[in-house]
Amino acid sequence: MYMLACGVVFFPGLFFISRKVLESAFKNWNDADVFVVSERLLSSIYATLATIVGFIIATASNDVMSDRHRLTNEFVWFGAPYMAFDIYAMYLSNYHSQKVRGHEAYMKHSLLTIKLFLLRQPLLVFHHMVLLTVFMPITLFLRTGLGGDFFIGCFFMAEFSTPFVSLGKVLIQLGLEDSWLHRVNGVMVLLSFFTCRILLFPYMYWVYGQQYTIPFHKVPFHLQLHCNLANLSLLAPQIYWFVLLCRKAYRLYLRQTGSTGQPSHKDGSKTD
Repeated sequence: MYMLACGVVFFPGLFFISRKVLESAFKNWNDADVFVVSERLLSSIYATLATIVGFIIATASNDVMSDRHRLTNEFVWFGAPYMAFDIYAMYLSNYHSQKVRGHEAYMKHSLLTIKLFLLRQPLLVFHHMVLLTVFMPITLFLRTGLGGDFFIGCFFMAEFSTPFVSLGKVLIQLGLEDSWLHRVNGVMVLLSFFTCRILLFPYMYWVYGQQYTIPFHKVPFHLQLHCNLANLSLLAPQIYWFVLLCRKAYRLYLRQTGSTGQPSHKDGSKTD
């Protein structure tokens, strides 16, 4: 419970401090800039911590099914407040972004603004809620006599792509979507997302097969049905998000090269 209390203090405190620092450092920023960057900073720091902890747990596991690591439960307790608070931070980010754009519905907080936020980000909110209501109880309370911390560590490492995704959204918010930094970061987004959120699943099946000398294509048949279904339910939204990222990258490529396929020689300023 000590780690839970630390998370309750750390993540809201980080969000509050980052807002105050950004407001003081960038006087010309509006509320949308401040809240978007603060929320993305919050996500990036959590993701960095999760990646480090996940790497420590996964590399320390000799038996992928039975080994336990003390960091596993501690970090789940610590990260639970982030999952809850980040929903609120995303709401504030969305609210101020829409308000700055002049949408009448966002002149004040209301049930309507909450509804519009949920309609705008249903998958992300659902993802956070599932982690809170399903992943957390299973990890903390329903693994009596079982280990499997290797797999939990791998799931933590899936967050490796989040800082790159966050940086991309911050650069867009700041009008730097045509800069070289945004292009390089876009490549890193695709590579890290594909590696850590999609290839992660066949990798875990492969490691399991290696330990028990099972051919890779037969591993799913040696696992219980609910294990395969759980992995599939986690993999499906990752594929959906990756497709969206690829489409976005392709649109950006077309805009920067122009209709003739030749470089458009735009500078790094925002043009639309």
